[in-house]
Amino acid sequence: MIRLFRLWRLTGRDLRLLWYALRHPGRPVWLWPAAFVLVAYALDPLNLAIPVLGLVDDFVLLPLALHWVLKLLPLDIRAGYVRRSLAR
Repeated sequence: MIRLFRLWRLTGRDLRLLWYALRHPGRPVWLWPAAFVLVAYALDPLNLAIPVLGLVDDFVLLPLALHWVLKLLPLDIRAGYVRRSLAR
């Protein structure tokens, strides 16, 4: 259960990084389509048809996929986000 809470805390940071990266002028070309696929996967009707699998998607697979996509970001975008968050 503690791992699940850690995963969700990491997801909050990942969502803020994704938002920062989507607005960054040097973002990769593939970032908008990847973000769209993640949103479409989160809103997938399968979540309504099979609720147990929907919970697995929402709590485990979706945060892991988001984290994996953000690991592919260029280092300068991730470093810019860290600098900006430390300046706050």
